[in-house]
Amino acid sequence: MILTDLFSMILRLAELAFAAIVAGINGEYLHAVHDSDSWTQGRFIYTEVVAGIAIFLSIIWLFPFAGSFVHWPVDVVISICWFVAFGLLVNALDGACGYVFDWGGISFSREDQCGKWKAVEAFAFLSAICWLVSAIVGIFWVRDRESRVYRRRWYNSRV
Repeated sequence: MILTDLFSMILRLAELAFAAIVAGINGEYLHAVHDSDSWTQGRFIYTEVVAGIAIFLSIIWLFPFAGSFVHWPVDVVISICWFVAFGLLVNALDGACGYVFDWGGISFSREDQCGKWKAVEAFAFLSAICWLVSAIVGIFWVRDRESRVYRRRWYNSRV
């Protein structure tokens, strides 16, 4: 039990860090283009909203308690949202900064726009993976818990 709690905390910390990085870089871009039409910036606004929701939920669910595993359906939904954000960002770049999974040029400097977008893509993808793994851990924890309750009920019956 303690291992799953520890693993869950590590996943939540990674989710929090990845979402904060995406929100920071993407927010800087949205601030720089705040005078442009919001319709053309929809994919970046969507990514910012997903990052904000992910930050909020990862902070709430960071602390380990037994109920932190039963909300695995929300983890699946957030993972899907992150995969959609990743796809939208990849579609926006359209190969302008090189291959999608070539994350060698990741940079956080203000001058390197391609490096920053590579970082946003990379951390959006990693966040999606972390949320998916968190959901899988939750599914296994719930299944194990339910089977233990069922076995206990069956062995304690007086038929």
